[in-house]
Amino acid sequence: MDRMKSGGQAASTPPSSERPTLKTIAFMTGLGITTVSRALKDAPDISSETKERVRLVARQIGYQPNRAGVRLRTGKTNVISLILSLEEEIMGLTSPMVVGISEVLAATQYHLVVTPYRTQGNALDPVRYVLETGAADGVIISRTEPKDPRVALMMERNFPFVTHGRTEMGLAHPYHDFDNERFAYEAVRKLVELGRKRLVLLQPPPYLTFYLHMRAGFEKGIRDFGATALPFSTVNLDNNLREIRSAAEALFDAADGPDGIVSGSGSGAVALIAALEARGRRLGQDIDMVSKEPHMFLQWLRPEVVTMREDIRLAGRELAKAVIARIEGRPPEELQTLSYPIPTGEV
Repeated sequence: MDRMKSGGQAASTPPSSERPTLKTIAFMTGLGITTVSRALKDAPDISSETKERVRLVARQIGYQPNRAGVRLRTGKTNVISLILSLEEEIMGLTSPMVVGISEVLAATQYHLVVTPYRTQGNALDPVRYVLETGAADGVIISRTEPKDPRVALMMERNFPFVTHGRTEMGLAHPYHDFDNERFAYEAVRKLVELGRKRLVLLQPPPYLTFYLHMRAGFEKGIRDFGATALPFSTVNLDNNLREIRSAAEALFDAADGPDGIVSGSGSGAVALIAALEARGRRLGQDIDMVSKEPHMFLQWLRPEVVTMREDIRLAGRELAKAVIARIEGRPPEELQTLSYPIPTGEV
């Protein structure tokens, strides 16, 4: 009896199995296992009609290649490991980054595995795990430091990776970064245009590279536009929102407090707004704020805040493309990209 229904559709009763396999697809299509395997690999000697039929059945039954088998045959896992700190989830960066990465990986054989860690721990540990177990073909890391030991280790092992953020190690490696220097510089420009002169910066933790960039842009703006920088270093973007609010309330209590604020994150801006309103200050009248944010929540909910958006979804796409290209052997110098602030009102 033919195993195919009239019209070339697959038979509806595959052999019993806990998980769909190549054998399942072969049974349902009436093809040999070798033909099915080659069709899924887009082999040139398999007709496009056969490939489409095999892919249709594979999608319908939820077939996924057995990673252990793939690894035994090819030495590859078809996995990209995204190593993220929990602080990035608090700042609202994780979800859009994962979406961006997934958009690129959807058209490839690669799967994404997210490995979270706390910054209080050793950031090298999840990287060492991937290197020692061969758990992935490539790694994406973030929160880069000027002299980042994770970068040094992966370069020493010649392991494919890309960083969200730059380093200052004199080593060429793939990265995608946001121009935090331009953000801070333009933020100061905007505040001075609004008539503000006494400015503070809610800045990144000093040990991260983007602290150097954001601080450089802020200080250059202060010099170029004739403003004054007030100290505000008791907290940074890694502090929780309660701590940021408390420190800001003390700042606003001072007689010679700031009349302008640059916030390095949207979540930090929320704490700052709560603090100034608790102290009877009016946003947009007594004090102005420019904030970076990954979404458009501030722009919609508090239009008094001047926002500059960092497109984290774009970052995810760029990081995914870079790590795949590095796995394929492209030089790291060709895999370095930078994105720029998107002002309020632009999409």
